[in-house]
Amino acid sequence: MSPALSQLQLAGGILGYRLVRAKRRTIALFVDGDVIEARAPRRAAITDIEAFIREKERWIRRRLAEPRRRPLVWEAGATLPWLGRTVTLALRQGETGVWFSEDRLELGLADGASPRERALDWMRGQALEFFRERVAELAHPHGLRVLLVGLSNAQTRWGSCGRNGRILLSWRLMMLPPHLIDYVAAHELAHLREPNHSPRFWRIVALLYPDHRAARRELNARAQTLPDL
Repeated sequence: MSPALSQLQLAGGILGYRLVRAKRRTIALFVDGDVIEARAPRRAAITDIEAFIREKERWIRRRLAEPRRRPLVWEAGATLPWLGRTVTLALRQGETGVWFSEDRLELGLADGASPRERALDWMRGQALEFFRERVAELAHPHGLRVLLVGLSNAQTRWGSCGRNGRILLSWRLMMLPPHLIDYVAAHELAHLREPNHSPRFWRIVALLYPDHRAARRELNARAQTLPDL
């Protein structure tokens, strides 16, 4: 169940946000679409949390004002970005299943499933397998122990890492080239050693993914071009 929505009066008007308390040291804000989430230590005072939100109001407003991605029309001939290339959708009305080739994704809909439902189920399955392999390959040389790799449904927050060694990656990353998925995985793996974004954290990221600055810039640029699924 999602946390209840709280409201805060800011200079620019009333802002609704969700508060999530967790085992963490600092307060952080995340904007995913039109959802604002504040994550705070379990004992943090609500006055401190809301003071932090007030300080970040301009940043929040900018994020909320960013243009929304175009929705994908799930029909034959539509194109979908997939691991750095483009695939074309085809529909098979008399069959059930999914068939994938280098540049073609065929969806069988004989059981009444919608093209979107069939494609997203397949994408999530492919994502989980791919992420597990990439995280393991990046973690092993550095002795990093990951207890679980799972999927998130976030649209703009690509990954998260819990203190228990649980890493979640957005399945939507599959619309990006593999090297950017590796960057996000490296970012979350670094949080196993350093929970914040201190200079030490970025040194760990650099060990896992040396060209992380360029990858971060590319990720931010490409994210704006992805379709809304």
